[in-house]
Amino acid sequence: MKFLLDQDVYQVTARWLRDHGHDVVTATQMGLSQASDEELLRTAQAQGRIFVTRDRDFGHLVFVKGIRVGVFYLRMLPSTQEAVHRQLDRILNSYSEEEINGSFFVVSAQGYRKRKIHP
Repeated sequence: MKFLLDQDVYQVTARWLRDHGHDVVTATQMGLSQASDEELLRTAQAQGRIFVTRDRDFGHLVFVKGIRVGVFYLRMLPSTQEAVHRQLDRILNSYSEEEINGSFFVVSAQGYRKRKIHP
């Protein structure tokens, strides 16, 4: 799968996704470190990437503004990153890319919640 990582996502998560065979780019690598949240989501959407962030504000853009792109909102700290990675692994092995691209996931060490994004 293809991912665009917000600049607040830990490098260990970028490495974990790459080690699992995924195509990962960061906002910084794409020259988007000063981009608005909406611009980041629209870039992910245009490139067919799943957006990964630790910023909870993206739910508003997805559900209120109707930007239809898959999002992983990671509720993690350095102390919980391994547990969050286990939850990511569960998601990536349980859902198709199409299902993920049409959903907003809140992922924590204790589990995850999935909410479908309606067109």
